[in-house]
Amino acid sequence: MEIGIVGLPQVGKTTLFNLLTQAGASTGFGNKDKANVGVANVPDERIDYLAGIYKPKKTTYAQIEFIDIAGLEPAGNGRNTRGFLDALQNVDALVHVVRAFRSDTVPHFRGEVDAMRDLDMLQSELVLTDLALLETRLERLNNGRMKQKGAEEDLALLRKCLEHLEEEQPLSQVSFTNEETALLRQYTFHTNKPMLIAVNLDEEELLSGEYSRQDAVLSWAKARNISVIPICGKLEEEIMGLPVDERLPFLTDLGLSETGIARLARAVYSQLDLISYFTVGSDEVRAWTIKAGASAREAAGKIHSDIARGFIRAEVIGYEDFCKVGSVTQAKEKGLCRLEGKEYIVKDGDIVSFRFNV
Repeated sequence: MEIGIVGLPQVGKTTLFNLLTQAGASTGFGNKDKANVGVANVPDERIDYLAGIYKPKKTTYAQIEFIDIAGLEPAGNGRNTRGFLDALQNVDALVHVVRAFRSDTVPHFRGEVDAMRDLDMLQSELVLTDLALLETRLERLNNGRMKQKGAEEDLALLRKCLEHLEEEQPLSQVSFTNEETALLRQYTFHTNKPMLIAVNLDEEELLSGEYSRQDAVLSWAKARNISVIPICGKLEEEIMGLPVDERLPFLTDLGLSETGIARLARAVYSQLDLISYFTVGSDEVRAWTIKAGASAREAAGKIHSDIARGFIRAEVIGYEDFCKVGSVTQAKEKGLCRLEGKEYIVKDGDIVSFRFNV
């Protein structure tokens, strides 16, 4: 899964990217010729607990790939947006970083800081791009290609999309039938991608829980069913610079239970309808990422295609059941361990061992 980090220049995108991935990419206006790419761990207390039980040689969290895309300067500002939009083609979801912090050393490229204006600006750019793509496709369909198989269905779908985009409604908020959803997969509509908003605050705003234009941002996001995650990039850089055993006390002193980066990583994971199942042992405790609704055989294939091909049974213990007894052996003795077939729908937190023969 690839997640694009987007926003205007000087909003803290690369800082956020570095906090998520520990990539150490350089920050600053106009310093990127291409996108930064890195992988972030998804914090999970369940993995921490299981690793404490097994004390494995290796602990592996669920991971998400993030792409830090150069800041958008809208076409009206004199810069071509083609490179920005091309970088979004293959991402599965977007994290839109919106700036609320004020800084004399990092001035906003538009002058005054206005989170709602910046949010509207980027969203309008995405809508306009989708409208241009729609108009091109509709023109082709209307110019003698209606005899192609499925062209009439395509035309009806695109007209429906056009109607909503002209009302500035992102396609991710439009209700589509299963058939329409399947047809939409052939197009790369930017507003059809799941999105979260990360509002980058200064320390004072973070501690007060308030920032300028907050009500407008939250109202806009609620109307579109988009999650808003407050972060403080500058403060979280300081936290990451501390020894690991000093980070939690530092957060506690600030009245925080965890960093905004941790919440953002989990929110992205959830937004994509992803879940984790676990494999455990003295060699490794590991979280495996699958789509919600995946079968046991599909989950086995995440480890290796041979396990899926030779699938016999899945030995499954629910995470909560495991916590009650503290070991696989005890779970079996208490009847908490189940044998499931290949069509079993894996649940979030299942601890699984696969039986297979190839």
